[in-house]
Amino acid sequence: MSSRVCTVTGIVLSAAPAGEYDKLVVLLTKELGKIRAFARGARRINNPLMAAANVFAFGEFQIYEGRTSYSISQACIRNHFGELMQDFEGACFGQYFLEFADYYTKENADCMDFLRLVYQSLRALSAPALPRTLVRYIFELKAMIYSGECPQTFEQFADWNLNASTLYALRYVAASPEKKLYTFTLSKEVCEEFGRVVTWMRERYVEQRFKSLEILETCI
Repeated sequence: MSSRVCTVTGIVLSAAPAGEYDKLVVLLTKELGKIRAFARGARRINNPLMAAANVFAFGEFQIYEGRTSYSISQACIRNHFGELMQDFEGACFGQYFLEFADYYTKENADCMDFLRLVYQSLRALSAPALPRTLVRYIFELKAMIYSGECPQTFEQFADWNLNASTLYALRYVAASPEKKLYTFTLSKEVCEEFGRVVTWMRERYVEQRFKSLEILETCI
């Protein structure tokens, strides 16, 4: 059995019970892309991996590779996004972002763009000045562009008679790095139009139907 140990930087996309006391987590990492790893004993009270084996946990994870899977031996969590976990609306948006990223990223593939996008988007959800619906639309658009399933130009909307501010926002998101995505707000009318365009694209280009989105749209 291999005992290769390495440290990865990443975020927990999902976590599920495994056996009596363990958890199986999906990590989106800088070094290895998306991986699945067991957190042994993480469901035991006071286990050192208890906090690390939860969704939204971002930091460094020391993992070792077994015959068929990874396991987490230690973790240093830099951000739990606790403010989202304590806020039902914020948690719903955040869960949707994680599920969206889980769907589009592949195991052992380069996922750096998605990792940065998820992290910056979760931070944006905690910014009081940013409407969360706008954060959602920006996230969806950038994620679809990273997936390669939708065009990065918007000529197909030529007959929509879009507001110039809407078109500028679409192009800005398409061209900007993750750290620059959440540096603007839109008027109510422009945000609604921006959302209609992004929603049309999601319904056209994304085949998956997300449970977290259903909950988000039902409850909020």
